[in-house]
Amino acid sequence: MADDTTLPDSIRGAPLKDALGERYLAYALSTIISRSLPDVRDGLKPVQRRLLYAMRELKLDPNGGYKKCARVVGDVIGKYHPHGELSVYEAMVRLAQEFSQRYPLVDGQGNFGNVDGDSPAAMRYTEARLTQVAELLLRDIDKDTVDFRPNYDGEDNEPVVLPAAFPNLLANGAAGIAVGMATSIPPHNAAELCDGLLHLIKTPNARIETLVDIVKGPDFPTGGILVEPREAIVEAYATGRGSFRLRARWEKEELARGTWQVVVTEIPFQVQKGKLIERIADLLSEKKLALLGDVRDESAEDVRLVLEPKSRNVEPEHLMEQMFRATDLEVRIPLNMNVLEGGKVPRVMNLRAVLKAFLDHRREVLIRRSNYRLAEIDRRLEVLGGYLIAYLNLDEVIRIIRTEDEPKPVLIKSFDLTDNQAEAILNMRLRSLRKLEEMEIRKEHKELTAEKKGLKGLVGSEDQQWKAIADEIAETKKLFGPKTALGRRRTSFGEAAELPEEALEAAVEREPVTVVMSEKGWIRTLKGHQPDDGKATYKEGDKGRFWLHCETTDRIMLFGTDGRFYTLPVDKLPGGRGHGEPVRLMIDLGNDREVVTLFAHKPGRKLLVAASDGRGFVVPEDEAVASTRGGKQVLNVSGDVEACVCVPAEGDHVASLGENRKLLIFKLAEVPEMGRGRGVILQKFKDGGLADAKVFVLKEGLTWITSDGRERTETDIRDWIGERAQAGRLPPKGFNKSNRFGSR
Repeated sequence: MADDTTLPDSIRGAPLKDALGERYLAYALSTIISRSLPDVRDGLKPVQRRLLYAMRELKLDPNGGYKKCARVVGDVIGKYHPHGELSVYEAMVRLAQEFSQRYPLVDGQGNFGNVDGDSPAAMRYTEARLTQVAELLLRDIDKDTVDFRPNYDGEDNEPVVLPAAFPNLLANGAAGIAVGMATSIPPHNAAELCDGLLHLIKTPNARIETLVDIVKGPDFPTGGILVEPREAIVEAYATGRGSFRLRARWEKEELARGTWQVVVTEIPFQVQKGKLIERIADLLSEKKLALLGDVRDESAEDVRLVLEPKSRNVEPEHLMEQMFRATDLEVRIPLNMNVLEGGKVPRVMNLRAVLKAFLDHRREVLIRRSNYRLAEIDRRLEVLGGYLIAYLNLDEVIRIIRTEDEPKPVLIKSFDLTDNQAEAILNMRLRSLRKLEEMEIRKEHKELTAEKKGLKGLVGSEDQQWKAIADEIAETKKLFGPKTALGRRRTSFGEAAELPEEALEAAVEREPVTVVMSEKGWIRTLKGHQPDDGKATYKEGDKGRFWLHCETTDRIMLFGTDGRFYTLPVDKLPGGRGHGEPVRLMIDLGNDREVVTLFAHKPGRKLLVAASDGRGFVVPEDEAVASTRGGKQVLNVSGDVEACVCVPAEGDHVASLGENRKLLIFKLAEVPEMGRGRGVILQKFKDGGLADAKVFVLKEGLTWITSDGRERTETDIRDWIGERAQAGRLPPKGFNKSNRFGSR
């Protein structure tokens, strides 16, 4: 950094680290607050809020006409949102798509895309107006219910948040990725949300379990069946984080001569039908869907996806279970209720906190609207009071107006009027001097006085405020009740039929394959049991590491340096064309972690696992099988310690070898069997850690691979036999210099 004394006055010297940190923080805050995360009060991101407000300014109400989307987008980017027109139009399109929004906020006319994944028409061809839901979000915005701020150039004002008489955040959901954080909220049923809000008004500290009884779970615009257990749903809503397992809706359709087919009528949320069919066709051509004969798309306005079985003897449940596992007919919808609290602070909220934030916002809107109305009433009562004074002294008022050059100050002085009252009297029309008009003024004065008394009571009473809010929510529920077309629940609840693995394995054709994995983690399968003759090709700078013979019905297990086991079905691995795919796309193995070993799962077998600090234990292989991408934690490691050994526990003795080239042999019975943990010390080291270990039968001798690749067995190993946790001694002469028993 240059000396400050050598820089011009307009340039300030600063360390690069501080300057970058300051600017990146500003960018991160801008992304979080002004782009990616929704406000918990109205459930909108800034671009969506600006779109709705601009459409209101253009008077595009639900009962009015449509206007070109290009006109709306032009107003938005010209007045409020100085970003690319395509990004604004994409946001507008999404608000209009019935398959994306549970309760659309924009009523589109023209091509706004479809569930197949086709793009919408250009904005010069499409038209739009607001929906009834958007009207509820904007209702009373002109009654000082929310704050306004200057737009980006200071020429106009825009709302900070909308009054939101509709629980939009949960009803329509939200998704966004900011800097270092993200949000993902699925849509819900508005009538259930209204019931939940009404319950929360009566019981502010309601339990999450009770609220989940009312707000049962997500309600997706595309329907489907939610097969997530209730315990998991409650846990997700209690923490604000989780996921929901969603399946397509299907039915068996009987055909002639005992044949049948499966018809899928609803596909999971945000799954593009075109890509789904393309994926099924690819799997069919790769012979990875053994029970499926053909797939057809017979959809018109409704989804109708026909799946023909390969044989009528196949059970439809088996066919669909295979389809759920292999395709996006079953997906996991994430829940991460990370929202902006008060429009400023990002926070992960649970279900009760989100509903409470909406109620608090509605209460603030109610109080501000009531105060605004009180101010209006006061102004009107002031004018009406002046009118009544004028009627009581009508002849004198007329005389003053006719004779005085400046009647206003004379009126104020003669009848003790305010400036507003005098101005109103002078602006009265002659027709207003009728007796009937005086009676109407007295009636209006009486009504406004009564309304003012009621509003003052409302502003001063919290109980009255919550009653008024409850009435508003009840009205909203009537508009979107379960008996209405838009309000009825579309996503139902069910249980996944967990079929035995044997039935699913029988659905896969048993074929011999070779699993090949490179040093950099690219994995693929080759047809047949191929010899490792060095002819296999890899990406430039990569080379082979694992070469495994197995069957398509097998499952392979990977053991990572993080101490986790990962499980993959062989029939789901990419074929031998090209170099395969990175295994990290299939499992959640961290970029700073490596694969220790790879092997075919053998039920009933036991494994010896150990870490670099010399600790380990025996684990039943069946307990290490993982059911998710995240794997299953078995060996606990921390800091610089990494898992480094995983070998079959087939034998009666363990040979442990340290990085200090010390060998120790002890009984396998001294190693405990566990499902998870750090284990016990296998060998102590003065320097370094564990290099390798194996289990063998003592009578058969200890076998290792020599440096020149030959196999050698040593039977006279009495000098190395000891007890677990001893230091050991140097191995026999001729032992592999790589400190490994095998060639890995």
